[in-house]
Parts: sequence; structure tokens; C-alpha cells
Amino acid sequence: MHENPFLAEYSTPYEIPPFEEISYDDYLPALEEGISRHNAEIKAITDNDSTPTFDNTILALDRTGDVLDRVVLVFAALEESNSSPEMMEIAEKFYPAYQAHADEMMMNDKLFERVKYLYDRRDSLGLASDQLLAVEKMYKDFTRNGALLSPADKETLKGINAELADLYLQFNRNLLNATNSFAVTVDNEADLAGLPASTVAVAAEEAAKRGLEGKWVFTLHAPSRLPVLQFAENRDLRRRIYEGYTTQATEGDNNNLPVINKILQARAKKAGLLGFKDFGSYMTDNVMAGSVEAAEGLLRQIWTPAVAKVKEEVAEMQAVADAEGAGVTIAPYDYYYYAEKVRQKKYDFDESQVSAYFAVDSVRQGIFGMAERLYGIKFTEMPDAPKYYDEVKVYDVTDAATGEHIAVFMTDYFTRSSKRQGAWMSEFKGSWTEPDGTSSRPVIFNVGNFTPPSAELPSLLTLDEVETMFHEFGHGLHGMLSRARYKMQAGTNVDRDFVELPSQIHEHWAMEPELLRTYAHHYKTGEVIPDELIAKLQAAATHNQGFATAELAGAALLDLQYGKLNPEADIDVLAFEKQVADELGMPAELTFRYRSPYFKHIFGSDGYASGYYTYLWAEVLDTDGFELFKEKGIFDPETAKSFKTNILEMGGSADPMELYVRFRGHEPGVEALLRNRGLAD
Repeated sequence: MHENPFLAEYSTPYEIPPFEEISYDDYLPALEEGISRHNAEIKAITDNDSTPTFDNTILALDRTGDVLDRVVLVFAALEESNSSPEMMEIAEKFYPAYQAHADEMMMNDKLFERVKYLYDRRDSLGLASDQLLAVEKMYKDFTRNGALLSPADKETLKGINAELADLYLQFNRNLLNATNSFAVTVDNEADLAGLPASTVAVAAEEAAKRGLEGKWVFTLHAPSRLPVLQFAENRDLRRRIYEGYTTQATEGDNNNLPVINKILQARAKKAGLLGFKDFGSYMTDNVMAGSVEAAEGLLRQIWTPAVAKVKEEVAEMQAVADAEGAGVTIAPYDYYYYAEKVRQKKYDFDESQVSAYFAVDSVRQGIFGMAERLYGIKFTEMPDAPKYYDEVKVYDVTDAATGEHIAVFMTDYFTRSSKRQGAWMSEFKGSWTEPDGTSSRPVIFNVGNFTPPSAELPSLLTLDEVETMFHEFGHGLHGMLSRARYKMQAGTNVDRDFVELPSQIHEHWAMEPELLRTYAHHYKTGEVIPDELIAKLQAAATHNQGFATAELAGAALLDLQYGKLNPEADIDVLAFEKQVADELGMPAELTFRYRSPYFKHIFGSDGYASGYYTYLWAEVLDTDGFELFKEKGIFDPETAKSFKTNILEMGGSADPMELYVRFRGHEPGVEALLRNRGLAD
């Protein structure tokens, strides 16, 4: 008889989910049972006649929900990385039920009374600093989720939250379907001129999968789309891919424009109900920035020099096009292509040749080598460990000196139709420390969308993909190395505009010569990347940064403008986008990094809504912080220990700026970011 694997502690090594034992039929019953058990645990807290204390209220609540956590973490991970029609069908019941339970808990009057009792007396309870922060955060979480509302308003808020849960599901489903339904088929080999051999091979395999042998199929997935935009000599092919990408999910059955309108209206109602002037104010109230205005102020400092740089870049590209007699005016679908030509001309540097040194397994060894040198941890593959997909690799992370188990780390790097676009980190199990000092260690994973290996070639990464791999691994380190005492403060449970610091700072090591020489090996010959090529990489480090910065800052500013809206009726979403672009002075040669119908960060959940600015906010921190490593040595033991102790291990157990200052010695300014991106001397 099949036993639901979520309903008992896992007997697997390090409590890795037993993926092979999990069936579709397990999710909803486990969710229902998890909610039931969680409710019983909460009732035990609220029925306690003893005076509220940190241990019998905050700590007790932090330790509840084991079964619920197990099923939610697995379902949420697989629904995004290994989806199927069955998973989508389950999701339509799963997420609304989970949201309803979360609402019931956060609007539980008896539970809130105990939290409020501690909050009102927090300065006289003799709490440790992390405990004091936990009380304050929990109180704010309750109030932000409706604890102070009247019974009628609580019911209204529950309805809005349920509506938003449904809308996010619809947005994500539409986007996945739109992405997978678009393709450009090429039947003339001459149209492939300029494309790397690896891209052509993958396109041929994609065509064969579709019964189109002898042809080539290109999709909107980044490993297919970006090489076309960067290298294809056929301008019409570039245009078709670009227009397909920038208009996805705007029409037909997968049209996200009506969904966005409903999301905006529901969010405005929610913000007003909770006492905020708009949704942006609600979302920035509990993070480092503190307000939309503060976030916008930072972005404006970056936007202006970025646009000035774009004008210089376009002039260089136009000069190359004119010299070649192309007879074109640079358009958005020309930007990547001519930027690459400028790079080759200025730096004698061809990215398609460089990728030969960045096979995915080599880069993986690079990130592991970086972590061992910085933080003294070792990664040992566990080939027999449970995994949710054949391509997943699982590692035992240990202290290199003592052999102590620190975490489990999984990687799932290659694109597939069942996986949403992008790259991310999450966990199958969090970490915490018991009162006796024993530590429960986490199970962390990274997901990417890199070009899979073909019959002829391994997976070869672009420079951007190499940085992405280091970026997500930085998030992974934040989760793996956490030593925070409480679940609610462990790992990446930090202010949203602080969470990108550990990820972004580790990007800097990717192209550092000292590390490059240890991992960048030619996939055919094993040759170490030559010093001449490293010098070119260094010289070209800030190439095209006007474009990269402007499209990112533009998207972040667009997000903030959405947060200021309080629409009671539908707006013309695309017209609003254009209005924002015009007000910003968006250069005609580029657009937002994500246009609204596929801006999953802000419309696929609440996660980064009115918070996409956090990548640049955190970059202010990471560029300033890495300058300390450059000054002391990129593998300086003392600096690495300070970053590990003050940032990676602490999670959200102290004020983020306080943690940063402990590490760096001062608060940062925007100057290091501008220097790093080549936007200032």
C-alpha cells in the first residue's frame, strides 16, 4: 500500500525529498493534512494559559508546520522547474488552499494577541538582538497581513488574496504556454550564417524533435534566442525572434494584458484596505529602501549616466554598420548583433570563441573552487541521491577541514519545455538551530536555463550565463552557510533589497584571472584559458554596459510606476508602458528588460512587485563590498571570514545595513556601481 511520503520524516540521506516515491496523488492530501496539523500546532500555542514568552509563542510558531513545509517546498519547486498538465491542474487547487490557510493564520486574533503582548513589552523582556528582531518582524508581518482589520475587512482581504493567487497562476500559465508555442523555423542553411556551431546543432535537434529533420528551429528560450540576436547575420531572423519575444503573451488564449489589469486593481484594493496610499508604498514599507521615492531616487542616479552611455554605444554601432555598407539604422533587434561587432573590433574579442572555455562542468568546478578557497567548504557528488529529474546533480557540502556536513546542494541547469524561463535558487529544507545548539542543515538547489549538451558538443556557456551561474550559486551559499537560530531568519529570509547582495557579489569572481586560470579550460584540448584572452576579457568588461544598465533600470522604474497606480478600471497596459518610456527618455534602440506581459518578477507573484529595483540597490552594496576584496586580495582569508560571518551566516537575524557596515566598515554610495559598470571614472 502506497504511503504518502510527505506525512512522515524523510528517511533519505540528509532528509532529501524522496522524489521517486512522490506521485501526483500525494500533493493535495499532504497539503490538507499539513494544514490540519499546522492548525493543531497553532491552537496549542493560542490555548496555552501561560503568559506569552518568546519561547512559548515566537519560537513555538517558528517550529510549526513541518509537514506543510515539506509538501509546499517540493510542489512549488517542481511546478516551476518540472511542470506538466497534471501539476498545473493540481496548482489550481493547491495555491488557493495554501493562501487561504496563510490568511487564517495571519488573521488569527488569539495568536496575534500573544505576539502583540510581546511586541508591546519587547524592550523589557531581556531578549537577545535576534529575538528582538524576530518579535518586531512577526508583529509587522501580522499587521501587514490584516491582523488589525475589522472582521468584515479581514474577509475582504481574504477574498483579494484568493483572487491574486488565481491571477498569478493564470499569468504564469499563460507565459509558459506563450513561450513554448512560439518558434521560428529556418529551412535555408544560408540563413544560419554567423551563428555558433553549438547554437545551430541545438536548433537542428529541436527541429528533429518536431519532425522537421533537415531544418532548424529557434525558440524564445534564452539559449536559443540570445545567440540569434547576437550573431545571426540574417537581419530578418533577428527581427522575427526579437518581435516574438517582446510581444509574447499579448494576444490569443495566452494574453496576459487582461490578467495584469486585474492584478493591478486587486493590489490597489489590498493596499488601501491596509492603510497604504498605493501598492508600491505597501511593498517598500518593510525593506531597506523604506519607500518608493528612495528606490526611485537611487535608480535615477543610475539611469542618467546609463542613457548617456547608450548614446555612445549606438554611435559606435552605427559607425560599424555604415562602414560595412549595411544601409541600416540601428534598431532594437540590431543592438546585440552590432554590439558584438563593436566588441570584436575594439577588443579583438569574439564571445563565440570564448565560450569554448566555459563548458558547464568546468564552470561548476569554478564555483566550487571559489567556495572552498573563500569559505573552506567542499562539494562531493552524491550519484545515488534522490533527484526530481535525471539531469539534476546532488552534492554533499562539507567543512573541508573537519568533514562536518553543512548542506545538500542540487543543480538543474538545462532548459526544457517543462521549466519556466530564468534562473533561481530555492530550498527543499531550511535550516535552524535547536536550543541545545544542534543545527538542522538545509537542502538548497539552483535552477538554470542553459543550452543542453548536444550529440557533438557539451553545454558551452556565454559570459552572461557564466555570471548567472555564479549569481545563483551566491544565493545558494546564503542558504547553505546560514547559522541563524530561527527558520524565519535563516538563509535568504532577509529584506528583499538585501537578498541580492550575496548573489551579486559572487559574480565578480567569475572573471577574475586568479580564479579563471583554475576552471576555464578548453572543452576539446583541456588548455587553460590563455593570458592574452584573459586580458581581452578584462579590457571588455564594461562593454555594452550602457545597454545592460538602462534596460535593467528602465524595467525597475516601470515596476515602481505600476506600484503608484490605483486603477479602478482597466488601463491600456502597453500604452502605459510607452508613457513611462517616453517620460524616462528611453532610447529608441532598446526597450525594458522585461515588458509587462512577461515580467514574471512583478506579475507572476508578489515576490519582486515594486521591488525589481533591488538588483541595483544590492549592486550598490556588492560593488562597494567587492572593492574591499580587491584591496585586500580576492581570496584574503580575513575578508572572506568577515563576509561569511557577518553576511552569509547571519541571514535576517540583524539589521541588514548593520551587517553590511560590520563587514565593510562604512555605508556604501552609488559611486562603486558606476565605476564597475564603466559609467564613471
